Amino acid sequence: MIAFLKALDIQLLLFINGLHQPLLDKVMLFLTYKYTWIPLYVGIIFFIFVKKRKEYWLVLLFIIGAVICSDLVASSLMKPYFQRLRPCHNLDLNTVLYLVGDLCGGRFGFVSSHAANTFALATFFYLYVGREYNWIEVFFIWAGFVSLSRVYLGVHYPADIAVGALLGIVVAIVFYSLFKQAQKRLFH
Repeated sequence: MIAFLKALDIQLLLFINGLHQPLLDKVMLFLTYKYTWIPLYVGIIFFIFVKKRKEYWLVLLFIIGAVICSDLVASSLMKPYFQRLRPCHNLDLNTVLYLVGDLCGGRFGFVSSHAANTFALATFFYLYVGREYNWIEVFFIWAGFVSLSRVYLGVHYPADIAVGALLGIVVAIVFYSLFKQAQKRLFH
């Protein structure tokens, strides 16, 4: 079963990575670049400030905490523990992968920090304001595209993305429940 899942993971990687087109390469590089999303983060901060001014700093503290925690678990615990080479560092694959630029990153890729962090942000933000604003689900689409860009660019396997997304979602749920407890103590 493990061999089957590993083979499926590689086949999905090669399929997604093989979709390359010059315009799509640029789009995926844009999506994966962390500084691309600074305007989005500023927009989220502004939105929370305008709509939830009373608890603004508390919300930001817990959102930032969720993202930092998901990043630390992915980068400092899981990647060194599992030591799964990124596809672009895997000598069996790097000759068949289409790589865009010099983007490979660190040696190990399980799990994707991009997926963990974007899904942590999307999940926390959804839990916080999703009932009031139905357009918040768009953040999951954003997190999905950022994560997919990592597979397209050959720096992560699909399983790295799936487990990273799950990690981000779980961390966000934990931080949101902690936030709700702090919110009750401070504001009710």
